[in-house]
Amino acid sequence: MLGRRAQLLVGVGGAALGIGSAALEQAGVAGYLAGAVVGGSLAAVGRNPRAAWVTAALALLAAAPFGPLPTGVGLLATAHAFCAGRGDERWWGIAGLIALVGGLELDVLLQHDSEVPALLLPGAAWGGGRALRERELVAAQLAERARELEDEREAHAALSVRYERARIAAELHDIVAHAISVMVIQASAGQRLAAHDPEATAEAFDAIAGAAREAEQDMGRLVSLLGDEHAIGPAPDLALVEELVARAAGSGLDVRLRLEGQREGLPAPFAEVAYRVVQEGLTNALRYAAGAPVSVLVRGAPQVLTVSVANAGAADEVVFAGLGTGTGLKGLRERVGACGGALGAGPTPDGGWLLSARLPRRVRVAIN
Repeated sequence: MLGRRAQLLVGVGGAALGIGSAALEQAGVAGYLAGAVVGGSLAAVGRNPRAAWVTAALALLAAAPFGPLPTGVGLLATAHAFCAGRGDERWWGIAGLIALVGGLELDVLLQHDSEVPALLLPGAAWGGGRALRERELVAAQLAERARELEDEREAHAALSVRYERARIAAELHDIVAHAISVMVIQASAGQRLAAHDPEATAEAFDAIAGAAREAEQDMGRLVSLLGDEHAIGPAPDLALVEELVARAAGSGLDVRLRLEGQREGLPAPFAEVAYRVVQEGLTNALRYAAGAPVSVLVRGAPQVLTVSVANAGAADEVVFAGLGTGTGLKGLRERVGACGGALGAGPTPDGGWLLSARLPRRVRVAIN
Protein backbone atom coordinates (compact mmCIF):
# COMPACT_ATOMS: atom_id res chain seq x y z
CA MET A 1 0.00 0.00 0.00
CA LEU A 2 1.26 3.46 -0.93
CA GLY A 3 2.00 5.99 1.78
CA ARG A 4 -0.14 9.07 2.24
CA ARG A 5 2.32 11.33 0.46
CA ALA A 6 2.54 8.96 -2.52
CA GLN A 7 -1.26 8.69 -2.68
CA LEU A 8 -1.53 12.48 -2.60
CA LEU A 9 0.96 12.73 -5.47
CA VAL A 10 -1.05 10.14 -7.46
CA GLY A 11 -4.23 12.16 -6.89
CA VAL A 12 -2.60 15.43 -7.91
CA GLY A 13 -1.06 13.84 -10.98
CA GLY A 14 -4.38 12.25 -11.98
CA ALA A 15 -6.24 15.52 -11.57
CA ALA A 16 -3.58 17.34 -13.63
CA LEU A 17 -3.86 14.70 -16.37
CA GLY A 18 -7.65 15.02 -16.46
CA ILE A 19 -7.56 18.80 -16.56
CA GLY A 20 -4.78 18.84 -19.15
CA SER A 21 -6.70 16.44 -21.37
CA ALA A 22 -9.77 18.64 -21.13
CA ALA A 23 -7.69 21.68 -22.03
CA LEU A 24 -6.12 19.99 -25.07
CA GLU A 25 -9.52 18.97 -26.42
CA GLN A 26 -11.11 22.30 -25.45
CA ALA A 27 -13.83 20.55 -23.42
CA GLY A 28 -16.47 22.42 -21.53
CA VAL A 29 -16.71 23.04 -17.82
CA ALA A 30 -18.16 19.56 -17.29
CA GLY A 31 -15.10 18.03 -18.96
CA TYR A 32 -12.74 19.97 -16.70
CA LEU A 33 -14.67 18.99 -13.59
CA ALA A 34 -14.90 15.35 -14.65
CA GLY A 35 -11.17 15.25 -15.35
CA ALA A 36 -10.32 16.79 -12.00
CA VAL A 37 -12.68 14.55 -9.99
CA VAL A 38 -11.89 11.28 -11.81
CA GLY A 39 -8.13 11.94 -11.68
CA GLY A 40 -8.10 13.30 -8.15
CA SER A 41 -10.09 10.36 -6.76
CA LEU A 42 -7.17 8.09 -7.62
CA ALA A 43 -5.67 9.37 -4.37
CA ALA A 44 -8.16 7.19 -2.45
CA VAL A 45 -7.61 3.87 -4.24
CA GLY A 46 -4.96 2.74 -1.75
CA ARG A 47 -7.05 3.14 1.40
CA ASN A 48 -10.63 3.03 0.13
CA PRO A 49 -10.90 1.71 -3.45
CA ARG A 50 -14.68 1.49 -3.23
CA ALA A 51 -15.04 5.19 -2.50
CA ALA A 52 -12.61 5.97 -5.35
CA TRP A 53 -14.51 4.13 -8.09
CA VAL A 54 -17.90 5.28 -6.79
CA THR A 55 -16.72 8.89 -6.98
CA ALA A 56 -15.26 8.40 -10.46
CA ALA A 57 -18.39 6.65 -11.77
CA LEU A 58 -20.67 9.38 -10.43
CA ALA A 59 -18.46 12.04 -12.04
CA LEU A 60 -18.63 10.21 -15.41
CA LEU A 61 -22.41 9.83 -15.26
CA ALA A 62 -22.87 13.46 -14.22
CA ALA A 63 -20.60 14.93 -16.94
CA ALA A 64 -21.67 12.72 -19.89
CA PRO A 65 -24.88 14.66 -20.75
CA PHE A 66 -22.96 17.96 -21.01
CA GLY A 67 -20.60 17.07 -23.81
CA PRO A 68 -17.98 14.57 -24.85
CA LEU A 69 -15.58 13.45 -22.14
CA PRO A 70 -11.90 14.10 -22.82
CA THR A 71 -9.80 11.08 -23.85
CA GLY A 72 -7.66 11.44 -20.73
CA VAL A 73 -10.77 11.00 -18.57
CA GLY A 74 -11.45 7.66 -20.26
CA LEU A 75 -7.88 6.55 -19.54
CA LEU A 76 -8.28 7.60 -15.90
CA ALA A 77 -11.51 5.59 -15.73
CA THR A 78 -9.54 2.60 -17.07
CA ALA A 79 -7.03 3.12 -14.24
CA HIS A 80 -9.94 3.09 -11.77
CA ALA A 81 -11.13 -0.21 -13.27
CA PHE A 82 -7.70 -1.71 -12.68
CA CYS A 83 -7.72 -0.50 -9.06
CA ALA A 84 -11.27 -1.80 -8.51
CA GLY A 85 -10.22 -5.26 -9.70
CA ARG A 86 -7.07 -5.28 -7.59
CA GLY A 87 -8.17 -3.58 -4.39
CA ASP A 88 -11.85 -4.40 -3.81
CA GLU A 89 -13.67 -7.61 -2.92
CA ARG A 90 -15.03 -9.79 -5.68
CA TRP A 91 -18.62 -8.58 -6.00
CA TRP A 92 -17.80 -4.98 -5.12
CA GLY A 93 -15.01 -5.07 -7.69
CA ILE A 94 -17.45 -6.31 -10.34
CA ALA A 95 -19.89 -3.56 -9.34
CA GLY A 96 -17.07 -1.03 -9.77
CA LEU A 97 -16.33 -2.29 -13.29
CA ILE A 98 -20.01 -2.10 -14.23
CA ALA A 99 -20.37 1.42 -12.83
CA LEU A 100 -17.29 2.74 -14.61
CA VAL A 101 -18.18 1.08 -17.92
CA GLY A 102 -21.71 2.41 -17.53
CA GLY A 103 -20.43 5.98 -17.20
CA LEU A 104 -18.22 5.62 -20.25
CA GLU A 105 -20.95 3.92 -22.30
CA LEU A 106 -23.40 6.71 -21.50
CA ASP A 107 -20.96 9.22 -22.96
CA VAL A 108 -20.43 6.97 -26.01
CA LEU A 109 -24.17 6.62 -26.62
CA LEU A 110 -24.78 10.34 -26.30
CA GLN A 111 -21.88 11.16 -28.64
CA HIS A 112 -22.61 8.30 -31.09
CA ASP A 113 -19.05 6.97 -30.84
CA SER A 114 -17.78 3.39 -30.93
CA GLU A 115 -18.72 1.30 -27.89
CA VAL A 116 -15.87 -1.21 -28.17
CA PRO A 117 -13.02 0.80 -26.54
CA ALA A 118 -15.27 1.74 -23.62
CA LEU A 119 -15.89 -1.98 -23.02
CA LEU A 120 -12.53 -3.53 -23.79
CA LEU A 121 -10.11 -1.14 -22.10
CA PRO A 122 -11.75 -1.04 -18.63
CA GLY A 123 -12.52 -4.78 -18.84
CA ALA A 124 -8.93 -5.67 -19.66
CA ALA A 125 -7.61 -3.37 -16.94
CA TRP A 126 -10.04 -4.82 -14.38
CA GLY A 127 -8.99 -8.38 -15.35
CA GLY A 128 -5.32 -7.48 -14.91
CA GLY A 129 -6.04 -5.99 -11.50
CA ARG A 130 -8.07 -9.03 -10.45
CA ALA A 131 -5.29 -11.41 -11.56
CA LEU A 132 -2.74 -9.40 -9.58
CA ARG A 133 -5.02 -9.47 -6.51
CA GLU A 134 -5.44 -13.26 -6.74
CA ARG A 135 -1.71 -13.68 -7.10
CA GLU A 136 -1.09 -11.55 -4.00
CA LEU A 137 -3.70 -13.52 -2.04
CA VAL A 138 -2.12 -16.83 -3.04
CA ALA A 139 1.31 -15.49 -2.12
CA ALA A 140 -0.01 -14.36 1.26
CA GLN A 141 -1.62 -17.76 1.88
CA LEU A 142 1.57 -19.55 0.92
CA ALA A 143 3.59 -17.30 3.22
CA GLU A 144 1.15 -17.98 6.07
CA ARG A 145 1.31 -21.70 5.43
CA ALA A 146 5.10 -21.51 5.37
CA ARG A 147 5.04 -19.78 8.77
CA GLU A 148 2.68 -22.46 10.10
CA LEU A 149 4.93 -25.22 8.78
CA GLU A 150 7.94 -23.55 10.37
CA ASP A 151 6.09 -23.31 13.69
CA GLU A 152 5.08 -26.96 13.38
CA ARG A 153 8.67 -27.92 12.57
CA GLU A 154 9.96 -26.07 15.62
CA ALA A 155 7.24 -27.62 17.82
CA HIS A 156 8.05 -31.07 16.44
CA ALA A 157 11.76 -30.50 17.07
CA ALA A 158 11.05 -29.42 20.65
CA LEU A 159 8.79 -32.43 21.17
CA SER A 160 11.45 -34.72 19.73
CA VAL A 161 14.01 -33.29 22.14
CA ARG A 162 11.63 -33.83 25.07
CA TYR A 163 10.90 -37.38 23.93
CA GLU A 164 14.60 -38.15 23.51
CA ARG A 165 15.34 -36.77 26.97
CA ALA A 166 12.58 -38.92 28.45
CA ARG A 167 13.92 -41.97 26.62
CA ILE A 168 17.45 -41.33 27.88
CA ALA A 169 16.12 -40.77 31.41
CA ALA A 170 14.28 -44.10 31.24
CA GLU A 171 17.37 -45.88 29.96
CA LEU A 172 19.56 -44.32 32.64
CA HIS A 173 17.08 -45.28 35.33
CA ASP A 174 16.92 -48.87 34.11
CA ILE A 175 20.70 -49.11 33.99
CA VAL A 176 21.72 -47.26 37.14
CA ALA A 177 18.89 -47.59 39.64
CA HIS A 178 19.09 -51.36 40.16
CA ALA A 179 22.88 -51.50 40.32
CA ILE A 180 23.13 -48.49 42.62
CA SER A 181 20.51 -49.94 44.97
CA VAL A 182 22.44 -53.22 45.18
CA MET A 183 25.73 -51.42 45.78
CA VAL A 184 24.34 -49.13 48.48
CA ILE A 185 22.67 -51.96 50.37
CA GLN A 186 25.73 -54.19 50.13
CA ALA A 187 28.04 -51.36 51.14
CA SER A 188 25.89 -50.73 54.22
CA ALA A 189 25.95 -54.43 55.04
CA GLY A 190 29.69 -54.57 54.47
CA GLN A 191 30.26 -51.71 56.89
CA ARG A 192 28.31 -53.53 59.58
CA LEU A 193 30.07 -56.85 58.97
CA ALA A 194 33.58 -55.59 58.41
CA ALA A 195 34.60 -55.83 62.06
CA HIS A 196 33.46 -59.37 62.92
CA ASP A 197 32.64 -61.31 59.70
CA PRO A 198 35.33 -60.92 57.01
CA GLU A 199 33.82 -63.68 54.85
CA ALA A 200 30.40 -62.01 54.70
CA THR A 201 32.12 -58.71 54.05
CA ALA A 202 33.93 -60.21 51.08
CA GLU A 203 30.64 -61.55 49.71
CA ALA A 204 29.10 -58.10 50.06
CA PHE A 205 31.93 -56.51 48.13
CA ASP A 206 31.71 -59.22 45.47
CA ALA A 207 28.05 -58.31 45.03
CA ILE A 208 29.01 -54.65 44.75
CA ALA A 209 31.62 -55.48 42.11
CA GLY A 210 29.14 -57.59 40.16
CA ALA A 211 26.52 -54.82 40.21
CA ALA A 212 29.13 -52.30 39.11
CA ARG A 213 30.19 -54.51 36.17
CA GLU A 214 26.56 -54.94 35.15
CA ALA A 215 26.03 -51.18 35.27
CA GLU A 216 29.20 -50.63 33.24
CA GLN A 217 28.04 -53.03 30.52
CA ASP A 218 24.60 -51.47 30.37
CA MET A 219 26.11 -47.99 30.33
CA GLY A 220 28.19 -48.99 27.32
CA ARG A 221 25.00 -50.12 25.65
CA LEU A 222 23.40 -46.76 26.35
CA VAL A 223 26.41 -44.95 24.88
CA SER A 224 26.01 -47.07 21.75
CA LEU A 225 22.34 -46.17 21.67
CA LEU A 226 23.12 -42.45 21.80
CA GLY A 227 25.87 -42.73 19.19
CA ASP A 228 24.35 -45.14 16.69
CA GLU A 229 21.00 -46.86 17.09
CA HIS A 230 22.19 -49.75 14.91
CA ALA A 231 25.28 -50.34 17.04
CA ILE A 232 23.31 -51.72 20.01
CA GLY A 233 24.15 -55.25 21.06
CA PRO A 234 21.62 -57.94 21.88
CA ALA A 235 18.82 -56.77 24.13
CA PRO A 236 18.08 -58.51 27.45
CA ASP A 237 15.91 -61.60 27.03
CA LEU A 238 13.91 -63.89 29.30
CA ALA A 239 16.92 -66.11 29.94
CA LEU A 240 18.58 -63.18 31.71
CA VAL A 241 15.66 -62.90 34.13
CA GLU A 242 16.98 -65.92 35.99
CA GLU A 243 20.42 -64.33 36.18
CA LEU A 244 18.90 -61.07 37.38
CA VAL A 245 16.94 -62.84 40.12
CA ALA A 246 20.05 -64.81 41.12
CA ARG A 247 22.07 -61.61 41.51
CA ALA A 248 19.26 -60.07 43.58
CA ALA A 249 19.24 -63.17 45.79
CA GLY A 250 22.99 -62.94 46.13
CA SER A 251 22.64 -59.36 47.30
CA GLY A 252 20.60 -60.52 50.26
CA LEU A 253 17.08 -60.21 48.87
CA ASP A 254 14.72 -63.06 49.78
CA VAL A 255 13.44 -63.67 46.25
CA ARG A 256 11.79 -66.65 44.55
CA LEU A 257 11.32 -67.08 40.80
CA ARG A 258 8.53 -69.08 39.16
CA LEU A 259 8.64 -69.79 35.42
CA GLU A 260 5.41 -71.19 34.00
CA GLY A 261 3.91 -71.96 30.61
CA GLN A 262 5.26 -71.23 27.15
CA ARG A 263 7.98 -68.59 27.15
CA GLU A 264 9.67 -69.21 23.81
CA GLY A 265 9.07 -67.24 20.66
CA LEU A 266 8.53 -63.85 22.30
CA PRO A 267 9.76 -60.91 20.14
CA ALA A 268 13.04 -59.42 21.38
CA PRO A 269 11.58 -55.98 22.27
CA PHE A 270 8.86 -57.68 24.32
CA ALA A 271 11.39 -59.87 26.11
CA GLU A 272 13.40 -56.78 26.99
CA VAL A 273 10.30 -55.13 28.44
CA ALA A 274 9.63 -58.24 30.54
CA TYR A 275 13.23 -58.08 31.78
CA ARG A 276 12.82 -54.40 32.67
CA VAL A 277 9.60 -55.16 34.60
CA VAL A 278 11.44 -57.69 36.77
CA GLN A 279 14.37 -55.29 37.15
CA GLU A 280 12.11 -52.42 38.26
CA GLY A 281 10.22 -54.64 40.69
CA LEU A 282 13.42 -55.95 42.29
CA THR A 283 14.89 -52.45 42.46
CA ASN A 284 11.83 -51.15 44.30
CA ALA A 285 11.90 -54.14 46.64
CA LEU A 286 15.56 -53.48 47.43
CA ARG A 287 14.86 -49.83 48.07
CA TYR A 288 11.64 -49.91 50.02
CA ALA A 289 11.23 -53.45 51.37
CA ALA A 290 14.72 -54.72 52.11
CA GLY A 291 14.45 -58.01 53.96
CA ALA A 292 10.87 -58.69 52.88
CA PRO A 293 10.22 -61.80 50.72
CA VAL A 294 9.78 -61.17 47.01
CA SER A 295 8.15 -63.44 44.44
CA VAL A 296 8.75 -63.13 40.69
CA LEU A 297 6.38 -64.82 38.26
CA VAL A 298 6.86 -65.20 34.50
CA ARG A 299 3.91 -67.05 32.98
CA GLY A 300 3.57 -67.65 29.26
CA ALA A 301 0.20 -68.29 27.62
CA PRO A 302 -0.60 -68.65 23.91
CA GLN A 303 -1.80 -65.05 23.62
CA VAL A 304 -0.15 -63.17 26.48
CA LEU A 305 2.93 -63.16 28.70
CA THR A 306 2.36 -62.19 32.32
CA VAL A 307 5.21 -60.82 34.41
CA SER A 308 4.75 -59.86 38.05
CA VAL A 309 6.93 -58.95 41.02
CA ALA A 310 5.29 -58.96 44.44
CA ASN A 311 6.93 -58.13 47.75
CA ALA A 312 5.60 -58.21 51.28
CA GLY A 313 5.58 -55.15 53.49
CA ALA A 314 8.85 -53.87 54.94
CA ALA A 315 9.43 -55.09 58.48
CA ASP A 316 11.99 -52.41 59.33
CA GLU A 317 12.21 -48.69 58.65
CA VAL A 318 12.55 -47.94 54.97
CA VAL A 319 15.90 -46.29 54.42
CA PHE A 320 15.18 -45.05 50.88
CA ALA A 321 11.62 -43.80 51.50
CA GLY A 322 10.89 -40.63 49.55
CA LEU A 323 14.00 -40.89 47.36
CA GLY A 324 12.24 -42.13 44.23
CA THR A 325 11.43 -39.79 41.36
CA GLY A 326 8.70 -41.83 39.68
CA THR A 327 10.83 -42.05 36.53
CA GLY A 328 11.02 -45.82 36.69
CA LEU A 329 7.30 -46.56 36.66
CA LYS A 330 6.60 -43.79 34.17
CA GLY A 331 9.21 -45.04 31.72
CA LEU A 332 8.16 -48.65 32.27
CA ARG A 333 4.52 -47.82 31.59
CA GLU A 334 5.55 -46.20 28.30
CA ARG A 335 7.62 -49.27 27.36
CA VAL A 336 4.75 -51.65 28.11
CA GLY A 337 2.24 -49.43 26.33
CA ALA A 338 4.46 -49.32 23.24
CA CYS A 339 4.20 -53.11 23.09
CA GLY A 340 0.41 -53.00 23.32
CA GLY A 341 0.46 -54.28 26.90
CA ALA A 342 -0.82 -53.03 30.24
CA LEU A 343 1.11 -52.25 33.42
CA GLY A 344 -0.30 -52.35 36.92
CA ALA A 345 1.36 -51.14 40.12
CA GLY A 346 -0.12 -50.76 43.55
CA PRO A 347 -0.25 -51.92 47.18
CA THR A 348 -1.39 -55.39 48.20
CA PRO A 349 -3.75 -56.24 51.09
CA ASP A 350 -0.84 -57.41 53.27
CA GLY A 351 0.91 -54.05 53.02
CA GLY A 352 3.26 -55.06 50.24
CA TRP A 353 3.53 -53.98 46.63
CA LEU A 354 2.68 -55.63 43.32
CA LEU A 355 4.08 -54.72 39.93
CA SER A 356 2.61 -56.64 37.01
CA ALA A 357 2.57 -56.43 33.24
CA ARG A 358 0.58 -58.22 30.54
CA LEU A 359 2.36 -58.36 27.21
CA PRO A 360 0.70 -59.67 24.04
CA ARG A 361 2.67 -62.33 22.22
CA ARG A 362 1.65 -60.91 18.84
CA VAL A 363 1.58 -57.31 17.66
CA ARG A 364 -1.81 -56.17 16.49
CA VAL A 365 -1.84 -54.54 13.08
CA ALA A 366 -4.56 -52.04 12.30
CA ILE A 367 -6.33 -52.73 8.99
CA ASN A 368 -7.78 -49.70 7.22
